Amino acid sequence: MMHVLPKLRSSGWAYPTAILCFYGFFANCRVAEPFLTPYLIGPYKNISSEVVTNYLFPIWTYSYLAILFPVFLLTDLLRYKPIIIVQGLFLVTNYVLLCFAPGLPAMAFLQVNYAVVTSTEVAYFSYIYSMIPPEKYQRATGYLRGAMLTGYTFGASLGQLLISVAGVDYFYINAITLGIVSVAFLVSFWLPMPQRGVFFKGNRAVTGHSQPQRAQGVGMKGAGDQAVVVTSHGEKDQSGGLCARDDIIHAGRQLWRSFRESYSSRQVICWSLWWALATAGYNMVFNYVQLMWDHIEPSSTSSVYNGAVEAVCTLVGAAAAFSAGHVKVTWTVWGELALGMFSSVGAGAVFLMGLTSSIWACYAGYVIFKASYMLLITITTFQIASNLSMECYALTFGINTFVALCLQTILTAIVVDEKVLGLDIVTQFIVYGSYYGAISVVFLTRGVYTASTHARCPGQTDTKEPEPEPSVDILYADERF
Repeated sequence: MMHVLPKLRSSGWAYPTAILCFYGFFANCRVAEPFLTPYLIGPYKNISSEVVTNYLFPIWTYSYLAILFPVFLLTDLLRYKPIIIVQGLFLVTNYVLLCFAPGLPAMAFLQVNYAVVTSTEVAYFSYIYSMIPPEKYQRATGYLRGAMLTGYTFGASLGQLLISVAGVDYFYINAITLGIVSVAFLVSFWLPMPQRGVFFKGNRAVTGHSQPQRAQGVGMKGAGDQAVVVTSHGEKDQSGGLCARDDIIHAGRQLWRSFRESYSSRQVICWSLWWALATAGYNMVFNYVQLMWDHIEPSSTSSVYNGAVEAVCTLVGAAAAFSAGHVKVTWTVWGELALGMFSSVGAGAVFLMGLTSSIWACYAGYVIFKASYMLLITITTFQIASNLSMECYALTFGINTFVALCLQTILTAIVVDEKVLGLDIVTQFIVYGSYYGAISVVFLTRGVYTASTHARCPGQTDTKEPEPEPSVDILYADERF
């Protein structure tokens, strides 16, 4: 058994996948996350809900926007593992601040700290693509996504049980979460170091044989008169540095080629547009829904079921996302209409959340909203990914996420920030419902046009539908997990 482990560590796909799954489970098992708002406005932090809404939470959005793009480039340049370690470290710091740092300035710094955590999530999935052969991508992705969803669901359920059954205080819930994410931080050091990135290759090949010869155990990549030898044990002998000028130029050209290839298709542009618009609105609802719940049913005087609701949302949303890949629909014809119809369902759910005085109706609206989003983002992800290479796949999703964050920042600056409108939470949700309503009108109109064009001239829209891949179905089902 002992002689098998080194071989598994160096050349097998199971070891890095298993370690990354363990990391994903513990990093997302944040028992206290569904109860963040009650903790901040409760006796431990004693911050008013208005300050949390209009001052604290916008800091996270602005910081996330500032950090995301540099982290995206550094993730590939530094080859993923250091970024995952950084995420684990900042997760630990996040809950150290929540547990032990008093005062509003500390909580403002907490938002910047958490922006680093969310911006480094790109490394989680990107890492495995640099470590395993392409034929294992689908299986590994399914395992990683399953680990994240399991961790999130288990954490939310555990938090609800500790609060509702055991009567545990919010402070101790955060202390328990600190211990769990500390395990994730330690696990991150066990990850093997990738030998290459997607764009930054270390030393680029001048011939077509740039990939290591996995079957023979040894590969060689040349860059002019420089060479890199990669053995089956992960050892490397190179005469050029990772940040060599030629490599940076090559990475820049590869990024530009991938960008042009990704957005040369009108179909990809259309799906990407929905991705960016809808994700921005989804993130606004996700960020401020706890404040809406506290507005309807104050946590200081009522029982809180945030954890149970989040657990149910995750399960329902995951089921909806998984089912998307098994529905036989010609998405090139009916996809835009589906985007418009389900966006209108999401708009109605947000309006329900903003206008109801019943906490249970608000919970139900949130479950419907989140499930519809996870269903649609899964369809969108698969449609975009099905015809893209790995480089384009990663870059397109990164750009779409960045555009969504830009839109989210604009919404935050205008609607939420106390320096501009600083709207109350109910008015905010009416705005978010109207925003989703506008998205539904745009895509319903586009969908009706596409469907009618197909009815008149079937040949213009008929294309071969890609076979559904279950692991892709759950890959980006929810951007916040």
